[in-house]
Amino acid sequence: MHSTRYLIVGGGMTGDMAAKGIRDRDPDGRITLVGAEPHPPYKRPPLSKGLWKGAEESTVWRQPAEGVELRTGRRVVAVDLDARRATDDRGEEYAWEKLLLATGARPREIPGAEGVVYFRTLDDYRFVRERAVEGARFVVIGGGFIGSELAAALHDAGCRVTMVFPEPGIGHRLFPADLSAFVTDSYRERGVEVLAGETVSGVEARGDGAVVRTGSGRALEADGVVAGLGVLPATELAEAAGLPVDDGIVVDEYGRVDGREDVWAAGDVASFPVPALGTRMRIEHEDHANSHGRAVGANMAGAGVPYEHLPLFYSDLFDLGYEAVGAVDSRLETVERWLEPNRKGVVGYVDEERRPRGVLLWNVWDKADAARELIRAGRPVDEEALAV
Repeated sequence: MHSTRYLIVGGGMTGDMAAKGIRDRDPDGRITLVGAEPHPPYKRPPLSKGLWKGAEESTVWRQPAEGVELRTGRRVVAVDLDARRATDDRGEEYAWEKLLLATGARPREIPGAEGVVYFRTLDDYRFVRERAVEGARFVVIGGGFIGSELAAALHDAGCRVTMVFPEPGIGHRLFPADLSAFVTDSYRERGVEVLAGETVSGVEARGDGAVVRTGSGRALEADGVVAGLGVLPATELAEAAGLPVDDGIVVDEYGRVDGREDVWAAGDVASFPVPALGTRMRIEHEDHANSHGRAVGANMAGAGVPYEHLPLFYSDLFDLGYEAVGAVDSRLETVERWLEPNRKGVVGYVDEERRPRGVLLWNVWDKADAARELIRAGRPVDEEALAV
């Protein structure tokens, strides 16, 4: 039996930052972090960004908090809340005083598909990178956040890239329709084959590669197939333990699970209140993993500080790039201010009263704080108000 004051289930960025948040308040309490991957915590964004642009793999590793006991390559499979015990897949038991579930999310998959890399981990990157040689044929399934980044990265590595997705354009769920169409055209101009409005009916492994069959009947032969189809929160442990789950583990403003004084959740897996928007959100990006993880870790150790941060996310799509804050959702109405159409500008996503719910900073940098203030102010905006 391994006894610890703080048990962190999940070895990603959130778990790592939670340990640091604990250490900010409790320099001596025993912290044990159990992670399913064989690696210690690392930065995930470079896997589809910087590592494809020449950054050394060594730059992904994070410096762990002092005195944290890492148990890598182990998956916690059961939690007994009454006994304050957890069990991993090797049968080892952990006795804890306070528990953090930072179990993250798992990729959506295509039922029955063979030979597809659902790109998320360092090992996924290594596998794809090894095969991304000059002239290799890749099919990228998905036109969202990960799919668009991978398609650009593989193209720049000299691969022949085909994108397949059912939406009408790249970034359709995030960008206004005109901007999505512009991005899609820019990919095609660079030589990426974009099959928008196309479904995947199956993927079959063939030799060292695969064949992707589309809904319209095409057969796309590939040396590699990668998919970015979004993720689902990894709530299985919480559900089995009887904790409240609603598109993530439901937590309060401190990251504490409702009805428990000793159980917390943070990062991708947590559904948390967002006071500035008067709603709940579950966010899967780096800034939230880091900020929520550290805040909840500190609260586990007694900080008692509500989490009110509006997280940022960002992406680079060839020579285009953006930062975004809040609810960036193409189903919302928009107010737009372009300095150069589709190349540089600010998009405000607004409610029926034209109050900003989210802000997209398109090739506009270092203005995230100003965007946050627009959202928090809750006042109707026009084009001039977006001159952040």
